[in-house]
Amino acid sequence: MKLPVIRGVIDRRILVNYRVDPAALSAVLPAPLRPKVVGGFGIGGICLIRLKQLRPRMVPKALGIRSENAAHRIAVVLPDGGEGVFIPRRDTTSVLNAMAGGRLFPGRHHHSRFEVSEHDGSYALTLTDGTGAKILSVKASVAADIPESSVFGSLAEASAFFEAGSLGYSSTDDASVLDGLELRTRSWHVEALAVEQASSSYFEDATVFPPGAAELDCALLMKDIQHEWHAREPLYCGETPCAV
Repeated sequence: MKLPVIRGVIDRRILVNYRVDPAALSAVLPAPLRPKVVGGFGIGGICLIRLKQLRPRMVPKALGIRSENAAHRIAVVLPDGGEGVFIPRRDTTSVLNAMAGGRLFPGRHHHSRFEVSEHDGSYALTLTDGTGAKILSVKASVAADIPESSVFGSLAEASAFFEAGSLGYSSTDDASVLDGLELRTRSWHVEALAVEQASSSYFEDATVFPPGAAELDCALLMKDIQHEWHAREPLYCGETPCAV
């Protein structure tokens, strides 16, 4: 996939993170990926990211596009021992992204609806699919630190964990192939979010994760980050399907 380098600004990025039984994650991960474990738990979650000025690197930023996007993610150990994330599902408000995802650039994208409210450090987001079914919702506000119950010992530890997971492999229409995409940021700074309410049809699906296997851990916020997307070579799976 000959994707040019794509440049833009992460206007707002929220990471809603779950601590998950590693055995439950292993059951949904395609071979040869393995769950990355922290304090005895695997880490899954949803990245809710609003991008602006998104365009090929040589195109003026005035011609860039803006979109709301979501990616369900599972932190993984890659076959070469490196770190990354498996992305079973991507959602977007962009018709272009939905049409071109998996064709002109990595990862199949679902065209979905986002309802977003932001005010004085408080955030409320709801994502529904093309049929109107709720995929996720979250209400959170900026906080001084992550919860004491988190598997991460500090905000700095959580920040370093997610900074290392910059390489994502996404499901495609071919269940034996994962598209690779790397996020490169010019800076990295996160804030903690206190979650008032969160729900996920994926992590709360008892047919995927047994009751109690996935619990809300923490949430993080990033804003105004210059970044680039770089295509990486695809990853070929074993017998376990890459899609969910």
